Amino acid sequence: MNEWRHMPPLSALRAFSAFAQAGGVEEAGARIGVTHAAISQQIRGLEAHLGLVLVERGGRRLSLTAEGRRLAETLQGSFAAIASTIAELTGADAARVLRITTTSTFASGWLLPRLADFRARHPAIDLVIDPTSESRDIGREADLGIRYGNGDWPGLVAKLVLRAGVVVVAAPKLVPDGAPSSLADLAKLPWLQELGTSEATAFLQRHGLQRDQGVGMTTMPGTLLLDAARDGHGVAIAVRTFMEADLAAGRLRLLHEDHGREGYFMVTRSGMLRPSLQLFCDWVLKQASGRGAVG
Repeated sequence: MNEWRHMPPLSALRAFSAFAQAGGVEEAGARIGVTHAAISQQIRGLEAHLGLVLVERGGRRLSLTAEGRRLAETLQGSFAAIASTIAELTGADAARVLRITTTSTFASGWLLPRLADFRARHPAIDLVIDPTSESRDIGREADLGIRYGNGDWPGLVAKLVLRAGVVVVAAPKLVPDGAPSSLADLAKLPWLQELGTSEATAFLQRHGLQRDQGVGMTTMPGTLLLDAARDGHGVAIAVRTFMEADLAAGRLRLLHEDHGREGYFMVTRSGMLRPSLQLFCDWVLKQASGRGAVG
């Protein structure tokens, strides 16, 4: 095909894609096993071939231009699709562990109660569930993430799993029935928030409030946050879905609720997914639609 004559060398595209993912020439060189000088040379050669500036070199740290970001997104999806196809054709995919990252709250409150159904359907697929407050690099550090937000993560494909508003709750012994419970009153009490988020701080700021001086904020993993809230250690803010049982049982009181556009989204790299990852994604969406069994 004639268009192939105008294609830049694959080695230059690979070096540029590695740089775009790593964010630096030394890291990119380490990723694909060449020197940082070779990465720089390949990128300059690619720019000369295309007649475009792909990398801004004015500051202390290199960054992508708009054209560079567009090319990087296409290359990442394309290289991922090539790797997936090769793994599928050679049978290498069957032995690879499927790595899932999400928050500890979502893992314990939504994923784990349903996981027996996936295991029954696909017993040969090895899984690693990584409940962390840190944002993993999807495609490199994890195959799939389930994140809370509005679905806008550049470079990733996001599909809604669970639309969920947030609630402000407290144990009855911290805020008894009949006690003042306006947001201004609650700002005078200690607060709890999940590690890796700023939900409580952002919530108060959104309502024009600040915590009183001398009143602390305790940040902890989501599973500990629920225990701390039940024990009356502070006012907690969390997704309502994971508080329903405690609210129904009276262990926590509902003090305020925000109905927003946020929710939990399943995020993957763009491009073709390897078979085991596609099976897991299909299963998650089926569970989210209510058509799957809860184990």
